[in-house]
Amino acid sequence: MKHRLLLFMLLISGTIFAQLTEPEVDALVNRTMATFNVPGIAVAVIKDGKVVLSKGYGVRSIITKEKVDANTLFGIASNSKAFTSAALAILIDEKKINWDDKVIQYIPEFKMYNDYVTSEFTVRDLLTHRSGLGLGAGDLMIWPDGHNFTPKDIINNIHFLKPVSGFRTKYDYDNLLYVIAGELVARVSGQSWNEFIEQRFLMPLGMTHSAPSWNRLKDTSNVIVPHVPIDGKLQVIKRYKNNIFDAAAGIYTSVNDLSKWVQMQLNNGNYNNIQFFSAKQQKEMWTPQTLIPVTTIPPYNTHLKAYGLGWFISDIAGHSQITHTGGLEGIVTQVTMIPDLKLGIIVLTNQQSGSAFNAITNAIKDSYLGIQQGDLVDIYSKKDKASEDVADKITDEVWATVAKNQKEKITVNAADYVGTYKDNWFGDIIITAKKGHLYFSSLRSPGLSGEMFFVKDHQFAVRWNNRFFHADAFVNFAEGNRNFEMRAISPLTDFSYDFQDLYFEKQ
Repeated sequence: MKHRLLLFMLLISGTIFAQLTEPEVDALVNRTMATFNVPGIAVAVIKDGKVVLSKGYGVRSIITKEKVDANTLFGIASNSKAFTSAALAILIDEKKINWDDKVIQYIPEFKMYNDYVTSEFTVRDLLTHRSGLGLGAGDLMIWPDGHNFTPKDIINNIHFLKPVSGFRTKYDYDNLLYVIAGELVARVSGQSWNEFIEQRFLMPLGMTHSAPSWNRLKDTSNVIVPHVPIDGKLQVIKRYKNNIFDAAAGIYTSVNDLSKWVQMQLNNGNYNNIQFFSAKQQKEMWTPQTLIPVTTIPPYNTHLKAYGLGWFISDIAGHSQITHTGGLEGIVTQVTMIPDLKLGIIVLTNQQSGSAFNAITNAIKDSYLGIQQGDLVDIYSKKDKASEDVADKITDEVWATVAKNQKEKITVNAADYVGTYKDNWFGDIIITAKKGHLYFSSLRSPGLSGEMFFVKDHQFAVRWNNRFFHADAFVNFAEGNRNFEMRAISPLTDFSYDFQDLYFEKQ
């Protein structure tokens, strides 16, 4: 009787919680899809070396209505970065390179913004987001799709990007250096990054439906399409297909396949008695390299947050957490591991709401940690609404000013702004005039084209023709109109639209 009473008291006091059952996960995911307008989601949970749930929900496309299942393929975007770091770990185990070798040993033409940084930049530095470059610096060489930049262009152009902090002093997330890391894998191994990932990970893990790039998928009969809300209505958009991004964000996989990768990670690099990389290298990849500012608040009471080698690392409620997210236009994903609980959670989605995967991951995670923090779907929904209200106020004011100018017939002399302008790394753009209206067109990235609207003084707002970018931008001319700079209008613009790094001069 005493034991039963004690158990009852523990249960009602909140110190013991059962893990979410499959029907409870089903209800959680379905409510998440409805709340955040996500057509399709796949979820997997790995515990104690076994897959305890692997399941698809909703539809791959709002047009075809085909169902998502556990073998449905999603682009996992930046969750590909951990594969690149693991590829380098294999080469280190094979004594072909070391983490602290200089990059110029393998890529002699590699050059950063000053000679010291160039000479000291290591393999480790490629992966740890501490280069001194700003958040997403140079991402307009990979984003949006439809451009003609190559990895060679990135290697040649990265030295034009100006630092915003001292070398190795500050965390700022970067994609370009992972592209260069993929090139380093190729030069050391003698295989392309894609071939290396296929032969050293996907094939031996039995990830038979997966591929390191959309363009290498053998079967696309069971794959999601990306979705983006545009003017309040969910729409299917074009898929990102460019190979330039592969080492940073290229992999397509399913929860069934990706579960094998997570099982291997949670087992010191071993899966089905195959040792992919040593436990020593796994520890290195999960060791904090670059500190990230953190605010310690309940319920996780995180005191440390850092980036390792292809993974984010933090402490949550007394446990180490290893995680990463990934995002392409219309697709976002999350992989989370708590190694001492032998717990892995995968959430893949075909819409770009990060709150959707956070609500699901954290609800499942909390059930294992014995944490209750309320209705996470509702909490994240309210946070989204607050952020969107702030952003809408900013953008609405800009376009209201434009509309007022048009109503009052306030005009500028379009000929004063027409011409070809060049940025050192982004290349040429052309501003043309048609019937008094100005148009912005990028030569190397044709997707970045749209009409320019006068705001005030020498400031214009460019409205991109592709509305799913959600990245309309200011064009700010200097006096004399010989040069201009840009910046995003909305604070919710994805950081990969790094307009602030551009500086155009008239040719």
